[in-house]
Amino acid sequence: MSDVGGQAVIEGVMMRSGDAYTIAVRTPEKDIVLKRERIKKLPKPLRWPILRGVIALVQSLSIGIRALLYSAEASGHEEETPTTLSLYLTVITAFIIGIGLFLLLPLYATKWLGILFQSINDSSIMFNLVDGVIRVAVFLTYILAITTSKDIKRVFQYHGAEHKVVHAFEAGEELTPENADKYSTLHPRCGTSFLLIVMMISIVIFSLIPKDWAFIDKFLSRLVLMPLIAGLSYEFIKLSSKKMNNPFIRMASMPGIWLQRFTTGAPSYDQIEVAIKALKEVLIMDPKRNKAEEIQNDVIG
Repeated sequence: MSDVGGQAVIEGVMMRSGDAYTIAVRTPEKDIVLKRERIKKLPKPLRWPILRGVIALVQSLSIGIRALLYSAEASGHEEETPTTLSLYLTVITAFIIGIGLFLLLPLYATKWLGILFQSINDSSIMFNLVDGVIRVAVFLTYILAITTSKDIKRVFQYHGAEHKVVHAFEAGEELTPENADKYSTLHPRCGTSFLLIVMMISIVIFSLIPKDWAFIDKFLSRLVLMPLIAGLSYEFIKLSSKKMNNPFIRMASMPGIWLQRFTTGAPSYDQIEVAIKALKEVLIMDPKRNKAEEIQNDVIG
């Protein structure tokens, strides 16, 4: 299984391989423009299991924000580039809203349900199971709500294009829209699956928190444990992408893959072409790829 991955952006796709990433965007003039960047290699201690998942998440968020900003400008969706201050304020606001929606709200709702149904408060396992079910329900509601946006649906089509192209590459196919279109829009290493795995693992980890702790202590402990949960989820995603033949791994991965049916769409050949361009360019930049020179000649030709 390759380590190639990506992200859908506005009218385009970001692809990453090794210590490089490229962003390909379709302009209003129907051309494809590219942005190429290299990533500083992390020190070996930061690449240890669990810890590397936390670092990868932070790094992916940073790259993802830069990719979205570039795509907004290149696609004509943003006339003025946001200032650094406005960008940081947007990220901080989104982070606070995320904590409120996916940590504070489920915990608060579970607390009140525990008042109505004493059995919920009788054990940490029951309390955190209910808390986890509410958290997943909020997440699913959020996903379904954003799918009503026309712009988001188009981004989801590019998400599908990204997955199809990665599947074609991993199968050793020549990277053409016709070949890539044969493949699924669902992929086990998708970020959507990662988020759902985070929520499932959090149910188990949060069950270790004593049920008699005060509300504020339970909330703060969840914040402290999130890096550990993110690291464990990252390791599971890496393992599952290599062990899909294992019945347990396949069964545990299915909810995340099923959820991708809502976060990916059937792309057009034009959209797949953008994803192919991004992937070919990033493979050229990755010195570990044995066929980089061959791919470069194909791109130039």
